[in-house]
Amino acid sequence: MNHNEAPIIVGLDIGTTKIAAIAGRKNEFGKLEILGFGRANSNGVQHGQVLNIDQTIKAIQAALENCAQSNPDLEISEVYVGIAGHHIKSLQTRGDIVRQDPDIEIQSWEIDQLLNNQRKTFIPAGDQIIDVISQDFHVDSIQNIKDPVGYNGVKVGANFHIITGDRNAIRNIHRAVDRSGLKTKDLVLQPLASASAVMSDIDMEAGVAILDIGGGTSDLAVFYEGILKHTAVIPFGGENITNDIRMGLGVLKSQAEAMKVQFGSALADEAKANAYITIPGLKGMPAKEISVKNLAAIIQARMGEILDFVTYHLKQVGLDHRALNGGIILTGGGSQLKHLIQLTEYTTGLNARIGLPNEHLAANHIDELKKPMYATCIGLILKGYNDYDHKYKEFNEKFVKVSVPAGLTKQVETQNEEPILPVSTVDVTIRKERFWDKFKNNLIDLFKEEEDQVIG
Repeated sequence: MNHNEAPIIVGLDIGTTKIAAIAGRKNEFGKLEILGFGRANSNGVQHGQVLNIDQTIKAIQAALENCAQSNPDLEISEVYVGIAGHHIKSLQTRGDIVRQDPDIEIQSWEIDQLLNNQRKTFIPAGDQIIDVISQDFHVDSIQNIKDPVGYNGVKVGANFHIITGDRNAIRNIHRAVDRSGLKTKDLVLQPLASASAVMSDIDMEAGVAILDIGGGTSDLAVFYEGILKHTAVIPFGGENITNDIRMGLGVLKSQAEAMKVQFGSALADEAKANAYITIPGLKGMPAKEISVKNLAAIIQARMGEILDFVTYHLKQVGLDHRALNGGIILTGGGSQLKHLIQLTEYTTGLNARIGLPNEHLAANHIDELKKPMYATCIGLILKGYNDYDHKYKEFNEKFVKVSVPAGLTKQVETQNEEPILPVSTVDVTIRKERFWDKFKNNLIDLFKEEEDQVIG
């Protein structure tokens, strides 16, 4: 794929605490160059679900405005959107098709047909299928095939992982995006987006669990032998920890959040017994002394609960510490808590590490984007590129090359259908000079302004 022809793809992460919009394009080395980035505080979203559409629209528009400030040459029209929330469920199915001509090699359109057939699977009323993901294929008696294209056989089939969500919750996301002046290119389950940003093929092969600790939910995706085995949404996240601190220590929500970020620890035993935080009193009331050890005990209780859910889900699918050699990769904003790796290893019996989206980013990205809280957004862009590459491959399969005089080649259509041409996800006019430096400087200025507003 020619770098100049590569589309610019935008990921929109509508989270409980923040909304992020990131635009990126792959360079000639297959790495993502970030061409625009905007962030805004999220209002109207609780536990990953859009509840107040008007407030969510304002937050999306604020994120888009910040993105426009970072790069005025960028015009955003279509976005890949992450989805999470309590309502997300998953189920396993199996499907087969009998082929019309078993002597011809299996084509990719037959696999697409197999996938589309699964979209007719019966699901409870009020739910809607978000995604159908193939696991392992079989052709006649040959089992555990990763990619059946090119095989011969009478019958081809697969095991599928189907992700569903509440129809109203999905509709609310679409409404908020549409009324922000954007088109939803696709909805992507957040743990799958995060997973694609922070793990490698080696991790997938070894067996790994990705835990994305967000503001409203913690999202789990489990991979084994290169296959997605399980997904789950755990109904607790960073907001729950903040609320526990607020209630347990009798402080304001903003104070609870600041204490969690600055002094919080996921292990009470690691906190100093004689360390205290002084909180100013309200309206002339005396200042309050908060024990750092008490703070850590509250955080550990809630994080331990989230990790107990992880252990439960891993046992449900028969994948414990003996099977997942890659351990657990922690990502999302909540993964930055001190001593969380130690608590995770102690609770689950698995090795743990923090997952950063660095591997897929080009060398010139700003430090802010290295943070695990942007893994979902980077993963959404990667999902867009997977779709683009798939269409590109489909388009090429519709043509055969034939010899013509004078050593030239031309492409002749093998089908009467109109070819599906790859279409840029974003219409963008880029000036002749490289605008990276200008974009980077704009971003640095934006973050300086935000930091100035933070109360110490």
